[in-house]
Amino acid sequence: MRPIAALRRWQPPRAAKAIALALACAPFALLAIDAATDRLGANPVEAVLHRTGDWALRLLLATLAVSPLRRWTGWQWLLPFRRLLGLAAFAYALLHGLIYVVLDRGLLWDDVVADVLERPYVAVGLTALALMVPLAVTSTRTMMRRLGRQWQRLHRLVYAVGVFAVLHFLWSSKLDRLEPLVYAGVLALLLLSRAPAVLRAWGRVAGPGPCDTRS
Repeated sequence: MRPIAALRRWQPPRAAKAIALALACAPFALLAIDAATDRLGANPVEAVLHRTGDWALRLLLATLAVSPLRRWTGWQWLLPFRRLLGLAAFAYALLHGLIYVVLDRGLLWDDVVADVLERPYVAVGLTALALMVPLAVTSTRTMMRRLGRQWQRLHRLVYAVGVFAVLHFLWSSKLDRLEPLVYAGVLALLLLSRAPAVLRAWGRVAGPGPCDTRS
């Protein structure tokens, strides 16, 4: 328990965010190196699609894990990294979507629409990306102040994004289902960790029940 207690008092150095940003950008840098050196395999577009999608989901789950981990451990220093992780997840998701539309479908919108109608994993993937846009746009402190309580309600959409993103990965995986099932299990645990807070919030909104005799 001593290491955990020590981490509660630990203050990250000023360069911590820069280091975290560099780590978040590292997969993209490795992807760019592989593309430049022709090491993406026989289907480079598919390889880029998979790698950007994988990291979008990993960073999204890391973003969702910040609050419960902070609550369980008392590590308050984790909170400033949540926005960075969320924006990094959006950047990879946006890149994933652009690669699909531009390189995979060649900006042929009829093909994109046909995919949305015929392939559920495309529909839920694009839905997840669309829901991430307002979250990214309103992630600044200025927007937090401007929206007030509405900001928190809006950013609860991140849980829907997580569900859609996991479904996108699960439904698009044709052979190996182990990895998407692991991510689905992680998301389920993160959503369950929010259940007590959600129930308390519902209780405050609903007020005392008709059988509540407390004064």
